[in-house]
Amino acid sequence: MSTPFTESTGEQPPKTLKTAVEVFANLRQLQQSHDPLIISFPERSQHFQSYLVEVNRERGLLALDELVPNDGERFIQNGESFNVEGFHEGVRIAWKCEQKVQIGELEGARCYWSALPTEVIYHQRRNAFRAQLKQGPSIGIELAGSKLNKGIKGQLLDMSATGCKLRFQGNVNNRLQPGQVYEQLALQLPFGSLTTAAELRYLSYQDKLDVTFAGLRFFRLEGLAQRQIERFVFQLQRDARQQD
Repeated sequence: MSTPFTESTGEQPPKTLKTAVEVFANLRQLQQSHDPLIISFPERSQHFQSYLVEVNRERGLLALDELVPNDGERFIQNGESFNVEGFHEGVRIAWKCEQKVQIGELEGARCYWSALPTEVIYHQRRNAFRAQLKQGPSIGIELAGSKLNKGIKGQLLDMSATGCKLRFQGNVNNRLQPGQVYEQLALQLPFGSLTTAAELRYLSYQDKLDVTFAGLRFFRLEGLAQRQIERFVFQLQRDARQQD
């Protein structure tokens, strides 16, 4: 059953982009927007975070920033292939790095040089209205779980039927791991509290603001939690339309 804030087109199937122009354009978007990337090695359970710091079409090369946590570098040194996944405005952009990666530097900072991929997966995954919290009191959240010694409190920035964006004060990169499922995401919504599991999809610390932004996808939502989220997002959408 569709909801009032679900787009009629729904989620689009993934596309494989193979032309050099398409590949370069999408990688360039990830670089210019400083979108976080999730790095995963097929034989490893741990995930790592990085960024695209250079995309050079003429040389056919790209550069990835140093992995976080940096112990993932030993897998690169071993010559292991890995998968790269990023999100830009609701679009999943992913590719495989199966060729030898050269560890080097870019403008004095450590990086990993790799050949441009011959194809990337382009997947428009966001099929739900994403509502931003613009007016009114901030909504507090707390993220907790078995992988955290102590819960981390923050604020809710936006929400859709499938996920949300959070803000934490300070740098919490050393406490959270992209790709990890946290069992307790507690939100204090206007009509009651909500707790659900959520998977951390990206993490980005902005040193000028001294805040960390996080994107999460709800994990195995139960019926009541789903209805609470839909109710809240619909309310935000209605308020936004009235303001417009």
